[in-house]
Amino acid sequence: MARPELALVPESCPAERALHQRLTDNPRAEVVESDIAAMADEDIQENYRVWLRYRARLLSASSLESFYMSLFKGEGVDVPPLFISLLAQIFIRHILGDEAHPLEVRMGEIFFRNQKITVIEDGIVMGADEEVVARNAQAGDTGNIMDLLKGKSMTMRSADLDVLHEDNADEYWSRNEDFDLAVQLNFGHEPINRFCRVLEKWVKHFLGASVRITPMQQISDPKWSWHVGLDAAATEILNKLYNKELVEADELQKVICLFRLDFIDEAAVAKAQAGKPVYMAIAMNDQQQLKLKPQNLLFNLPLAKAS
Repeated sequence: MARPELALVPESCPAERALHQRLTDNPRAEVVESDIAAMADEDIQENYRVWLRYRARLLSASSLESFYMSLFKGEGVDVPPLFISLLAQIFIRHILGDEAHPLEVRMGEIFFRNQKITVIEDGIVMGADEEVVARNAQAGDTGNIMDLLKGKSMTMRSADLDVLHEDNADEYWSRNEDFDLAVQLNFGHEPINRFCRVLEKWVKHFLGASVRITPMQQISDPKWSWHVGLDAAATEILNKLYNKELVEADELQKVICLFRLDFIDEAAVAKAQAGKPVYMAIAMNDQQQLKLKPQNLLFNLPLAKAS
């Protein structure tokens, strides 16, 4: 109710104010169409209808996990992406727990917040929260993170409070709700290793399968038999590579990192895929965004069919 889509504004009419207060006091309160129709602003009416449809489905589910999985079944997702992201945030915080390493928590942000990707000098690949970058740009903020993303000459160490790495990881906790810490996403650097641990825990939580995920620089497997793109851009590139289609150099440069997934729990994998790796990738799109689709990892693995 505090989000901008539903929050009160000075122009809010009495009917809107009354309903907002009732739902703030009791988020499960019954709402009828006449409550919605009484509000003066038609856009607000529609926002409430969308949210109430979502609420009805949420309350009828047996668990948050089953609700999340149900969103991707059928003819397509029919709820706003924001709601899916908020659910992913809840799961990541729960899965990682109170004793999580700060780099894992920061890499977990990628599951529910889009990242702006910038390649700076010497091929350093930086990821920063897209919303924060846009907000800083609008405000004319020229702080360290913006200087870094604009490619100005800075070393990693000169932005200690804006770039999260192993040596300053504990700084994360004082800023964990600000989403204003960038990370280096190159192969061989600790954030990518931590990202693998988060992916493993994500699979274990939802599917109950133990997997091992390892970063890679290239796929050179003549028996490549399965892959999963962790975002739309990566899916398109992996499909082309798998089908031996021509992939232009500028498109390949969009790939941020490749991964290999191996099933530790071999009973969980389909017989035809037993002992074979699953290749994965993350990539930026044409707008230099990394828009992760963590649900891809839940629905596109070669799992054994439940008996």
